[in-house]
Amino acid sequence: MEGSLLAKLEKISGVVPAEGEVPVFDEGDMVVIATRSPIGHYRMPTYLRGKIGKVEAIMPQMAMDNEEEGYGRNAGSKGHYYRVAIPMTEIWSDYIGSANDGLRIEIFENWLEKPSDV
Repeated sequence: MEGSLLAKLEKISGVVPAEGEVPVFDEGDMVVIATRSPIGHYRMPTYLRGKIGKVEAIMPQMAMDNEEEGYGRNAGSKGHYYRVAIPMTEIWSDYIGSANDGLRIEIFENWLEKPSDV
């Protein structure tokens, strides 16, 4: 986890992060977007659920889970958002554009999972 937030904190003498302050994923990690079908309005597009992407960045500030906040169920809990890059060929198998094309989306960590083959 070279370059990760935890590695940076370990270099500062005496800093011990609280539970949940260290992101679950690091830049460069492969992730799978969870396949769930909750009732109501949720911010994860259905066409991205189950797709594999790569974490490009961790948003610098912990933030509220905006889905829970929208339903008044947040009670002050915070987590991390990640910018995830998803290749267009992962989204549409018959995509004929450039292999470099992709979609970037910021996703709250409760929608992300580690791939089963890692």
